[in-house]
Amino acid sequence: MPEAERRSDRGAATIWTAMAVAALTGITTLALWLGAAVIARHQAESAADLGALAAASHASEGPTQACERARWIADRMGVTLLTCRWQQLDALVEIEARGPSLAGLPRPSAHARAGPTGKPP
Repeated sequence: MPEAERRSDRGAATIWTAMAVAALTGITTLALWLGAAVIARHQAESAADLGALAAASHASEGPTQACERARWIADRMGVTLLTCRWQQLDALVEIEARGPSLAGLPRPSAHARAGPTGKPP
């Protein structure tokens, strides 16, 4: 094989390796971002459920006090309480996860409803 043909292949492995590393880095970044989004969504759902239960369990103290319990739960779980309202005897709570929204998507949020079971304790 002539010398000119052998020299034209020099550096090809470096280019292929750099492209493979870039592709793996992109895939890893996407996987981490997706995992963080799923965790934030689960956190918002858990906080909404617990906040609604806390509000419903303190309903006898009045709506203001009950919603303060939901806010207390949200603060401890690191999320933001958007709304806490009542519909008859049910507490309706809406929560939004804190942190930056990624890629222009809205922040993860969740809502929950809790109230009496209808059966005496």
